[in-house]
Order: sequence, then C-alpha cells, then structure tokens
Amino acid sequence: MTGMFPMTRLRRTRASAWSRNLHRETVLTPADLIWPLFVTEGAGVEDPIGSLPGVSRWSVDLIAARAREAAALGIPCIALFPNTQAERRSENGEEALNPDNLMCRAIRAIKQTCGDDIGVLTDVALDPYTSHGQDGLIDGAGYVLNDATVEVLVGQALNQASAGADVIAPSDMMDGRIGTIREALESAGHANVQIMSYAAKYASAFYGPFRDAVGSRGLLKGDKKTYQMDPANAEEALREVALDLAEGADSVMVKPGLPYLDIVRRVKDAFEVPVFAYQVSGEYAMIEAAVAAGAGERDALVLETLMSFKRAGCSGVLTYHATHAAKLLG
Repeated sequence: MTGMFPMTRLRRTRASAWSRNLHRETVLTPADLIWPLFVTEGAGVEDPIGSLPGVSRWSVDLIAARAREAAALGIPCIALFPNTQAERRSENGEEALNPDNLMCRAIRAIKQTCGDDIGVLTDVALDPYTSHGQDGLIDGAGYVLNDATVEVLVGQALNQASAGADVIAPSDMMDGRIGTIREALESAGHANVQIMSYAAKYASAFYGPFRDAVGSRGLLKGDKKTYQMDPANAEEALREVALDLAEGADSVMVKPGLPYLDIVRRVKDAFEVPVFAYQVSGEYAMIEAAVAAGAGERDALVLETLMSFKRAGCSGVLTYHATHAAKLLG
C-alpha cells in the first residue's frame, strides 16, 4: 500500500461518528414520513389487526389523537383507510359517496382537532365499499369497468375534498381518472386539493394484511391483474406516470416499496417530480416477523429500509412504522 501517489483511503471519512454524519449523502427525517391509519365504527375502539402486529383500527372518536401524535413527532401527513361494515358494502360501492361515511367523519374529526397542523391524505378506490372487493364496478363476468368506475371515483373524491381532505390519492388504477378528478376538483372550488396518484401500483403478493385491515380479503372475487400492473413491467410504469402527470397529478406513488426501488429510481430520473413509495402491509409484516423470530433488530431494520427509499429518490414514504421511526429520528 505504498507508492509515489497520494494514498486514497475511503475509510478515513468513516472512522468516527461525527465524520460519518458530515459525509452522509442521504438524510431521513420525520418530515419524510406519512402514517397510514385505519378507521372503524364504534366509540372508544382500538381494534388490533392480527396480520399487522402493532397496528390497530381506530374509531372516529380516537383517530384525532393519532393525528395529534403524528404532528407532535414531526410527521407532516397521515393517510386514512376505512374498514366499512359489511352491511354498508354493496355491489356498486354507494357508501363511498355518503358524506357521513367513515372516511368523511374521520377527516372532519382530524381537521376540527388539528386544523392545518397535519395533512390528511385519503384513498380513492371502491374496494373498501364493494361487496365483491374489487376497486371498481364490475360487469356480469366480473370484469372491472373503467369509465363507469371513474364516474363514481369522481364523486368519491369530491365527497372527501368537501369533508376537508388535503390530498386525494386515487389507488384504483383506472385509466383517465386523474384528469377527470382534477377537472372536477377545480370546478367544485377545490383547486388547492392535491392529487397524489398511485401511478405505478403493481398486482402484488404483499397486500394481504391490508385487505384484512379494511375487511376486503375474504370478499375479493378473482384478482386485480386486469388493472393493477404486472410486476414484470418497468417501461409500462413510466408510461403510467407520464399519463398521470399530464392529467394533473401533483405527485406520484410507486407501490409496493422495497421490491420496486428500481421503479422509484427510474421514475425520479425520468420526470424529476415528487415520487412517493408505499412500504406496504406485507413489507411491514415481514419486518415484524423477522424481529419476532430473532432474525433482526427492529430499530435498525426500520431505519435501513426507510433510508433505502430516500436513497432511491423518494420525497416521502407511507409506512406503518412512521411513529416508531419518527421517535428514533427525533
């Protein structure tokens, strides 16, 4: 290791904690996190979700306290998902249009308590409301109808915006829904309501615990491969993102997260827009299973995986570990 040239030692900058901090290329803070929360009926209800250890459904009267907790930790936004009662589900998902549904009541409760101290992101798709578990209206053969579904999604988005939602997040993957929703929001006086499009949402095996959380797993007839993306495709993701941006999306999402970091990077490089990723329920459950098996340490696993999203180009991450990570980063 001698010679006539200056010795380059990359380990010099790693030799002490202060130097590692100084030379760190990627920074993760609580402001990079969005906390998904599940809402359920009842009063004083905290209902643990068996397949998502450490995650619960909360009744509307308790959901504002979770939002306050997030804001106090520096988390800028929460994402809401309803566990709609079976008797309120229907073939066409009409409950999505009810101004007093679970989602709208939760939005109002949070906004009345927290105001603009935290953002509220709301899911736009029909699977929490349909009796068949699909994200849209279906024909006699079970095929999800695109344009008819978009009409209902527009009403759902307007319903949530009127209740006080800050960000509308269509997760349904119907063609053309971003432009139609954007036009409707503008016409209804909701010009400042953002759209975060689930632009590259894959037909993934990692969604199972989420379907338990919103009560749709046992209802789902068939699969979602006719509208969610094939996991083998990357170029198609860029086409999806391009279309949604052209239609008025303010930001885009890649879902799931860790198995699709290559897609995050390609989208960021191609479009230079805010890109988010959803560290989905199956990813969360795997980390918790590893911890329970003694195969890893939770704090390190959580922070390393979240850092990988930032390194890949994410502006932020939806994660069920949001409050845990925020406390570690605080």
